[in-house]
Formats: sequence, structure tokens, C-alpha cells
Amino acid sequence: MMKSVLLIGLGRFGRHVAEKLDELHHQVMAVDMDEKRVEKILPYVTNAQIGDSTDEEFMESLGIRNFDVCIVAIGENFQSSLETTSLLKELGAKLVVARAGRDVHAKFLLKNGADEVVYPEKQLAAWSAIRYTADHILDYVELDEEHAIFEISIPTGWIGKTVGQLDIRNRHNINIMAFKYDGVMNMNIRSDTRIPENNTMLVLGNIKDIQKCFHI
Repeated sequence: MMKSVLLIGLGRFGRHVAEKLDELHHQVMAVDMDEKRVEKILPYVTNAQIGDSTDEEFMESLGIRNFDVCIVAIGENFQSSLETTSLLKELGAKLVVARAGRDVHAKFLLKNGADEVVYPEKQLAAWSAIRYTADHILDYVELDEEHAIFEISIPTGWIGKTVGQLDIRNRHNINIMAFKYDGVMNMNIRSDTRIPENNTMLVLGNIKDIQKCFHI
């Protein structure tokens, strides 16, 4: 379903967000004070404006209530990010997602209008630490502080057995979400599904349970 997104801040992070939103075919209004940044982003967005996101009159002119999501991607100026986040909520934004650079920033943003906070450096650090210190971990997506999805090499002893025989949901409190082969995922997982060779699998569960099960 196509959504209308207001993206404020077109640094490296904001640009990556814009490019991904374009791939997903969403309508994006981009805003930044830097004219060069705005010009560079034009191929990836529906519209773009040069303006100060802390200026109430300018922000009112954008029609904040019309956007499904407002993303504050300002990274280099926390004061501006905080003021923008607060102003968006005052102007009736439906959903405000703000970028945080530090834990203390995240707390202030949540107290001042942000519905959600993204912390790219911290999330990437966690991903890198897990991904590159375990040979059999291929990918990692943190869902919250306690739960995650891991793409993991299938233990040799599991191959050929059925999901029901392994019973890892009851034994380890972990769910097998999909098997993946050559970039293609099979999500049709039943109790009689046999664990295939030459695949990886996506598992969902408590991070500690997954680490214990797979000796991460």
C-alpha cells in the first residue's frame, strides 16, 4: 500500500531512506536547508523543498496532517532534530519517526513528540558484532531489546529431519520462519517439512534462546 511520507534531513541517512522509499513506490516529500542536497535527491522523491524544519510557518505550509509518516533524519544538529520533532507533533503529525545518535537523544526525542526512534549506528553496531563474530550467522534483524530474527546456517544434524521431529519451538522456544536457497525464501513451513540441504534458515525468538540453541 502506497504511503505519503515527509522526509526531513537529506544527509547520508536521509538519502538512503529516500532511495529505499522510492524503490517501495511511496510518495515522498523531502525537506532540507541545503540546496545541493535537495537537488541531488530530486530523482528519488515526488517533491522536495528547501526550508527550515524548525520554522512553524514553513512547516504549516507543507500540510503535516496529510502525511502518513513523518521521518526526521537530521543527524548533525540534535537541537534542530528535537525542535522539528516537537513541531511535527504540535502540527498534528500522525506518526513521527526520529533518528537518534545517542541513547540520551532517543529519550529526549520520545519525550518530545517522537512515536518511534531509529538508532542506525547502534543497530548497525549490534548487527556487525553478531554477524562477524559467528561463522554461521548470515544476517540479523533486531525486533526489540529481547527478540530478533537470525538467518543462520542449518546444523548438520538437523538436515533430513522434519520440523516436528526437531520440535525446537517447545525445546528451545524458537520458531523457524523460512528456509532460504539462492536468495529465494520458502515460508511454507509445516511440522512435516523436512530440513533441506544447502539452505539457510530464518529463525525468530528471544535472542538469549537463539544464542543458547546455536552456541552463538
